[in-house]
Amino acid sequence: MSKIGFIGLGVMGTPMALHLAKGGHTLFVHSRSGPPREVLDAGATACANGTEVARQADVVFLMLPDTPDVERVLFGDNGVAAGLSAGKTVVDMSSISPIETRAFAERIAALGCDYVDAPVSGGEVGAKAATLSIMAGGTQQAFDRVLPLFQLMGKNITLVGNVGDGQVAKVANQVIVALTIEAVGEALVLAAKAGADPARVRQALMGGFAGSRILEVHGERMIKRTFDPGFRIELHQKDLNLALSTARQLGVSLPNTASCQQLFNACGALGGARWDHSGLVRALEHMSSFAIGDTPAQPATSPASAAPAAAGKA
Repeated sequence: MSKIGFIGLGVMGTPMALHLAKGGHTLFVHSRSGPPREVLDAGATACANGTEVARQADVVFLMLPDTPDVERVLFGDNGVAAGLSAGKTVVDMSSISPIETRAFAERIAALGCDYVDAPVSGGEVGAKAATLSIMAGGTQQAFDRVLPLFQLMGKNITLVGNVGDGQVAKVANQVIVALTIEAVGEALVLAAKAGADPARVRQALMGGFAGSRILEVHGERMIKRTFDPGFRIELHQKDLNLALSTARQLGVSLPNTASCQQLFNACGALGGARWDHSGLVRALEHMSSFAIGDTPAQPATSPASAAPAAAGKA
């Protein structure tokens, strides 16, 4: 049994903390809006701030929205750093800047503590089912120390490399997810506008080289028009901002990532910042003046078939 701190008890953090409690660990928790009743009912102790959490716990987990939130919780007034003592471990499971992560880790290391960045993929469903993919960065020794705790929350757990490399892997994951959602959206809008049944097109594609988890899950969302999150567009926008800002700092070009971010921006302008990220298809539909559930006005006519008639009138 370990003394575990957990800060950030939102949609993802709450089920993750519950898995740690069910694993028999003693939990000390803090959340800006107050710990959920279910976490307290699981035996967790509510703490007034991050400093108190860090004083009580041997390992402190963070699950926060963005880079400034992590910096504030670690180093702000009544922050985690003020309560740490040598030999403790900070594990940040938020999705934040890889470059800032390395700076945070240096400051924590100066206190004699280990730092592991361990962002996750799998969303609310994975958090509740304890099937998250966990991408970790840190020393082998620190990773081995927290691995049994990770195994209570996830299934695919990888030490990617040094501190910050877990965040790099998460940024790469979010680039691939966004571009694949966009590709599935384009394909299904095209199929529906051409008069084909998009559900059957999706079914056919699932068995071929185009098959993917995103085609399976988000393709179905697009067809059934179920855009309740899930993973919100505004959060995916944040992750793509991380990808694009990191790429700018490294001198890397990500043209299609930038295009996807513009489509997410369009969704935001349409009032969809809190849609599930599969709702990106709505921006494509808006530009096409056609939604997947619509009936085409008339069968598509190819330019080649129209050419003879035009020539005869000339």
